[in-house]
Amino acid sequence: MNKLRSNRYQLSLGLLALFIWLILPLAADEGMWPYNLIPKDYLAKKYNFKVTDDWLNHLRLASVAFGGASGSFVSPDGLVLTNHHVGRGAIQNLSTPERDLIKNGFYARTRDQELKCRGMVLSVLQEIEDVTDRVLSAEKPGMSPQEVMAARDKAIAEIQKEATEKSGLRCQVVSLYSGSMYNLYKYKTYNDVRLVFAVENDIAFFGGDPDNFTYPRYDLDISIFRIYENGQPLKTKDYLKWSTTPLKEGDLVFCSGNPGSTGRLLTYDQLLFLRDVSYPFSIDNLKRRQAILHEYANRGPEQERIARNTIFGIENSLKATTGYQSGLLDKDLMAKKLAEEQQIRQAVAANPELAKEYGQAWEEIAQAQKEFASFFKQYQFFERGNAFNTVYFSMARSLIRMAGQRDSQNRQMAAGGGRMMGEMGPIPDDFEILKLTDSLKQLKEQLPDAQETRWLLGCQSPEEVAKALITGTKLKDAEFRKKLMEGGTEAIYQSDDPMIKLALMVDPIARGVRERYENRVRAVEVKNGTLVARALFRLKGTSIPPDATGTLRLSFGVAKGYVENGKKIPFHTTLAGLYEKAQKFSYKEPYSLPEIWLKKKAALNLNTPLNFVATIDSIGGNSGSPVVNRKGEFLGALFDGNIQSLPTRFVYEEKVSRSVMVDGRALIEALIKIYDAKPLADELLGKLPAK
Repeated sequence: MNKLRSNRYQLSLGLLALFIWLILPLAADEGMWPYNLIPKDYLAKKYNFKVTDDWLNHLRLASVAFGGASGSFVSPDGLVLTNHHVGRGAIQNLSTPERDLIKNGFYARTRDQELKCRGMVLSVLQEIEDVTDRVLSAEKPGMSPQEVMAARDKAIAEIQKEATEKSGLRCQVVSLYSGSMYNLYKYKTYNDVRLVFAVENDIAFFGGDPDNFTYPRYDLDISIFRIYENGQPLKTKDYLKWSTTPLKEGDLVFCSGNPGSTGRLLTYDQLLFLRDVSYPFSIDNLKRRQAILHEYANRGPEQERIARNTIFGIENSLKATTGYQSGLLDKDLMAKKLAEEQQIRQAVAANPELAKEYGQAWEEIAQAQKEFASFFKQYQFFERGNAFNTVYFSMARSLIRMAGQRDSQNRQMAAGGGRMMGEMGPIPDDFEILKLTDSLKQLKEQLPDAQETRWLLGCQSPEEVAKALITGTKLKDAEFRKKLMEGGTEAIYQSDDPMIKLALMVDPIARGVRERYENRVRAVEVKNGTLVARALFRLKGTSIPPDATGTLRLSFGVAKGYVENGKKIPFHTTLAGLYEKAQKFSYKEPYSLPEIWLKKKAALNLNTPLNFVATIDSIGGNSGSPVVNRKGEFLGALFDGNIQSLPTRFVYEEKVSRSVMVDGRALIEALIKIYDAKPLADELLGKLPAK
């Protein structure tokens, strides 16, 4: 009898916990919210802040997509501010051995000195339209997962084609809530972008890789560009005015940017796949590439200049991926994710109608993960191109695939590829040979018995194959690439270029593993992920935010320090702290400072805030995002998160997880007192130049 009472008591507690979970509203500042799903009631209730449509529209139109990152308009004359590390590729491309802009920085004192960035395309989100019904109506009862995916993809292509032709904008259908909601995003794009200002690498990335994803930080991670239209600076009324109110701890702040991806709505088995298969491969791969790049950089100053940008990207990705993996290796985090999934599955199972419609979804996703694990390496090496680590293979593959695309959506994609195929800076053969050699060695080591490996390498060594391909390809010539693009499939198939021939040989293999992935993994995840999300919708609605998708989102939080190992970490750092840390490490790399920062130290107000943290929810892709106050005024630019923030890819936590920003006040102080750039500071501050 006592045991029966105990079981009933435990059951009652379980049902109570489930009920509380189902009705629990958003209890923390979690979420990277699409602009049409902002939790206005929550903001009004918790922060007494009324979000108006005018406020949202202004901030949205002032936000700029910077490739896979973010930026913002900060003047009516098309000035765009982002992180130095976001603009780093363009700055590197504008550099030469005689003019190293990464090392020495850059400032255009007049507009005719602003440097045009080849291939850079920025975009601004103009409109969001809900197209959920149209996409999901393509799905018919009884369809297989493959048929569901094909039907949705066809509907999406038609919507994008129709919207592009009607609006003249770049149009993209975005999947939200694992395919339960679809929004059409319409972007205006700009391809005349010019560099205005960049700080030196030593101050942009002070502390280097050791301090990456840490806090306190002391970085002025800023670069500034200008968008031109019809040869003139772009005129825009939607730009962010500079805040004149000092930021205080506890203040509400907002972040508008393009977070890459989160996995908070993934099933437990999808997380296990990432933990046990995907992340270990990625981490090993990044460590390998890090090692060969450092070996190349150590050959001399010019090799270091050539490799440094790639090294930066590799090390940043390595630290981030390792941090994500640390979350999945955390038993408490995984137990929390498992408990959350069990709760919703219990709720579904308890309702016969829900059980019939959604009950099988989790198991089918689990089976798809096992299927993917069986050919994951083949997919990575051939379809993702990990076996062919050179820019020229990427070009060759793009040419081949674009030549075979026919519908207007893909022609639009091809136009984007055409911009990518334009003029580019010189790339030394030895650099590309080194990278390609190592990736071919990796293929031989990881898939030694694969027929494809023997076929590709034959009796030659990876070094011999790589050297022949790199020295023999004519893809270095922009005019040659242009002729291949214009000639289409016929010109490509008749080409005797060795890199084109390699890509043509690899493409059927890549397509085969891609089709296997699409049919047996993605299709299953799309159909069943939608079912999981629909079940969640039925139980909780949109009180939870969707996962990030690399598209514009709004996050919010408060400026706030935290406690780490019993020590209070302040919410902001200062210029004084920068010099103290540099001195502590004897001004040696990666804690060295540009010479001008040493010479002009006395001119600075050392109490000026340099970096600050907030509970803002962010992830990779948010780099460069503007952070604003209640008035929508510019406070700073997000450039990092602390190490504790990385596992929030899967579970949000605000106790110690923080986003890290460059404070706008430090930029103005540096422009005026370090760089003698008062005209630029005046433009940012909204002060008109004297006539």
